[in-house]
Amino acid sequence: MTAATKDFVVSRVFDAPRDLVWKAWTEADRLKEWFGPKGVTIPTVKMDLRPGGVCHYAMRMPNGQEMWGKWTFREVAAPERLVLISAFSDANGGVTRHPMSPTWPLETLSTTTFVESGGKTTLTISCSPCNATDAERETFNTSHAGMTQGWAGTMEQLTAYLAKAQTKK
Repeated sequence: MTAATKDFVVSRVFDAPRDLVWKAWTEADRLKEWFGPKGVTIPTVKMDLRPGGVCHYAMRMPNGQEMWGKWTFREVAAPERLVLISAFSDANGGVTRHPMSPTWPLETLSTTTFVESGGKTTLTISCSPCNATDAERETFNTSHAGMTQGWAGTMEQLTAYLAKAQTKK
């Protein structure tokens, strides 16, 4: 019997126009300033924003350890929607296992939407395992609390970045 997947969804309303939130997600120099869990820096981002293109980035942990990630874009509908395959990777862009979870799915399908209303932007991320085994789906399904916590810190950093970016106008 195949384990059913429970999509992971996180949403946040930002006090910023959609165009700025979109740029924060899709421009390498901006992404480096806020992306990742609290305490993590992003020293490297290479962005090829087009269907079939890749965003390849390094995350440096407070202890100096580096982890790499890779997004392969399936759909780029500026400034409304990004659909991509997300994976952990090595420095050369090869797909790797999660460094702390051997049963984490190799790839997840992620859809990010950007909806503007009254000068504010609602960003919603929905993701699910891609081509996953039952064990990988189970790991994904039981990791939602940790993902919620990680994304909460990331969203706080995006909130701070957007506030700072708007004062630079």
